[in-house]
Amino acid sequence: MFSLTLMILITFILTNIVMILASLLSKKSILDREKCSPYECGFDPKGSARLPFSLRFFLIAVIFLIFDVEITLLLPIASILNIVNIFSWLMTSTLFLVILLIGLYYEWYQGALEWSE
Repeated sequence: MFSLTLMILITFILTNIVMILASLLSKKSILDREKCSPYECGFDPKGSARLPFSLRFFLIAVIFLIFDVEITLLLPIASILNIVNIFSWLMTSTLFLVILLIGLYYEWYQGALEWSE
C-alpha cells in the first residue's frame, strides 16, 4: 500500500514539474509587432485578420458533437442485448433515448436549430 502511494506521489510531482517547465519555456520572451501581425505573402493584409465569427456555426458544431458522442454511447447497447436482462436493457435504453429526445426538443424549442431568423 505504501509503495502505491509513493508511486502516485512521485508521478504527481513529476507531472507538475514537467507542466511548470513547459509553461516557463513556452513563453515568448520578446513580443514584436511584426511577428504578431498577420502575414500574407509579404504584403500588408487587405482586411482585418479578426473577422467576426458567426455563433450559428459554432452552435451547430457543438450540437453535432454532442449527438455524435451520444450515438457512440448508443452503439454498445445493441451488442449487450444477449448478455443482460431484457427488462433492464429495455428500461436503460428507453431512458437514454428519452433523455436524448428531450434534449433535442429543448434545442428545437429554444431555436438553436433554426438557421435563419
